Amino acid sequence: MQNVLLEMTGIHKRFHGVHALKGVDFQLRSGEVHALMGENGAGKSTLMKVFTGIHKRDEGEIVLYGEPVNFSNIKESQDAGISMIHQELNMMNHLTVAQNIYIGREPMSGGLIDDKKMVEDAAELFARIGVKIDPSTSLGTLTVGKQQMVEIAKAVSRNAKILILDEPTAALTQAEVEELFKIMRDLQAKGIGMIYISHRMDEIKRISDRITVMRDGEYVGTVDTNAVTKDEIINMMIGRVVYEDPKTQSEVPEGAEVVLEVKNLCSGKTIRDVSFTLRRGEILGFSGLMGAGRTEVARAIFGADPYDSGEIYVKGEKVSIKTPVDAVKHSIGYLSEDRKRYGLMLFKSVAENTAIASMDRYISGGLINDGKLKDEAVEYNEKLRTKTPSIDQLLKNLSGGNQQKVIIARWLIQDCDILIFDEPTRGIDVGAKSEIYTLMNELAKQGKAIIMISSELVEILRMSDRVLVMCEGRKTGELDISEATQENIMQLATMREEN
Repeated sequence: MQNVLLEMTGIHKRFHGVHALKGVDFQLRSGEVHALMGENGAGKSTLMKVFTGIHKRDEGEIVLYGEPVNFSNIKESQDAGISMIHQELNMMNHLTVAQNIYIGREPMSGGLIDDKKMVEDAAELFARIGVKIDPSTSLGTLTVGKQQMVEIAKAVSRNAKILILDEPTAALTQAEVEELFKIMRDLQAKGIGMIYISHRMDEIKRISDRITVMRDGEYVGTVDTNAVTKDEIINMMIGRVVYEDPKTQSEVPEGAEVVLEVKNLCSGKTIRDVSFTLRRGEILGFSGLMGAGRTEVARAIFGADPYDSGEIYVKGEKVSIKTPVDAVKHSIGYLSEDRKRYGLMLFKSVAENTAIASMDRYISGGLINDGKLKDEAVEYNEKLRTKTPSIDQLLKNLSGGNQQKVIIARWLIQDCDILIFDEPTRGIDVGAKSEIYTLMNELAKQGKAIIMISSELVEILRMSDRVLVMCEGRKTGELDISEATQENIMQLATMREEN
C-alpha cells in the first residue's frame, strides 16, 4: 500500500455568495498520478488554489504527510514540497534555462552569482530526470514542450514531493507528450505524487492510476483508471453520456452559395499559394500539424496579419481586407486560438466582452445605451447557456468554456455570415465541447459558413462537411467528409514538399 501524501476532507469555499466548493474530498498517494477531472467551472482549479494557499478554505481539513496544514500563501506550500505547473507558463524568456530554474536561489561565490556552478547544477538536474536541454541556452528559444520540462526540473530542484500539472499537454506535439509521460513515470518511480488536470480522455487513461471527478463544486467520486470506461467517466463529469461519432456525409445543401473564395493567398513561407472556397451552411475543417499555416491563413483573411499576394472574394465580390474592422464590415468574425491574448478582456465584464465588436449599434448622440447593451448581452449569453452569476461579472472569473461562449456571443450579436473558429474547444471540458459542437451545427443550419481549425482529428471528423489539409504553408489536399479518415488526413498533413 502506497503512503498517503495528501488528504483533503470536506473542503468548502465561498466567493461573494457563490458556493464554489461543497464538501470536496481528495487523496493523493506517493508515486501516484491522480487525475482530477470535471467540466470547466467544476471547481478543480479552486480546489488546487485552496490546497496551495492561494485561497483560504471556509471549512474542511487538509492533512499533508500525516500532519494538518493551513497554508496562507503559495511560498509556504512550495517550501512544503508542492509545485504547480500551470497551463500558461510564467517564465522569463530573456533569461537562460539555468537562470530560470534557480532564480532567487542562485549559487554564490565571493558575494557574486556563480554562473558556472548554476549551469553545472542544472545539467546534473536534467541528467537525473532524463531531459536533454542545454542549461546555458536562452529559454525563449525553446518550444513550449521544452519550457515545460524546465518548469518540472525547477520543481524537482526544490525537492518537490507533490507536482500539480494543469492541462500540461494543451500546446504540446505528440512527441513532446511522449517525452513528458516518460519523465512523469520516472518521477513516479522516485515516489513523487502527481495531480494531473486534463480534459484529454485518452491521455488520462494512459498516464493516471486513479481519477477523481468533480461536478458543480461537488465531489462525485474516485475510481481506479483501469476499472472505468471513457463513457463512465464522462457520465460522472456531466451526468449524461456524450457521443462523438464521426460525420459520415456532408450536410451542406446541394448548390449552396459560395460565400468566401480565397485565391492564391501567399505570405512568405507561412502561406504558400493557398486557394479554397467556403459555402453557405458548411463547416470546413482545416487540419494539419503545428506550424502548417492554418492560423496564418485565418489571420490573413481576417486582416489581423498582412499577406503578400492573393485575392479574397466575399459572396462573389472581390474585397480588400487590411484590418479586422474591414473583415467585420464584410461579415467575417474570428475566434482566435489564443483567446486570452487576442480575444478576451479579462478585467472587463461579460457584457463589455460580448458587445465590444458591435459598439456602434449601442452609441447614440455620443453616448452608450447601457441598457440595450446589457439586454442583448443577456439574450445571447442565455442562448449559449453561459454560466455566470451576472452579466456584470468580470470575465476572468469565468471558466475557460464559458469565456469561449462569451466570444461566440460577440460574433452572434454582430450577425456575421462567415465565422472562423480557431481551436474552438482547446482547454475546455467534454461537456462544454459538446455544447460548442451543438452550437456550431445550429449555426451551420441557419446558413452561417464556418471555418473550423482544429488539431484534434476526432473533432475534425465529427464536425466537418469537408476537410482542407495543410503542410508547411501549402494546401496538400481536400477531402469530402465521406472519404476522410485519420489515416488519409495524416498522410496529407505530412506531405512535405520535395526539393
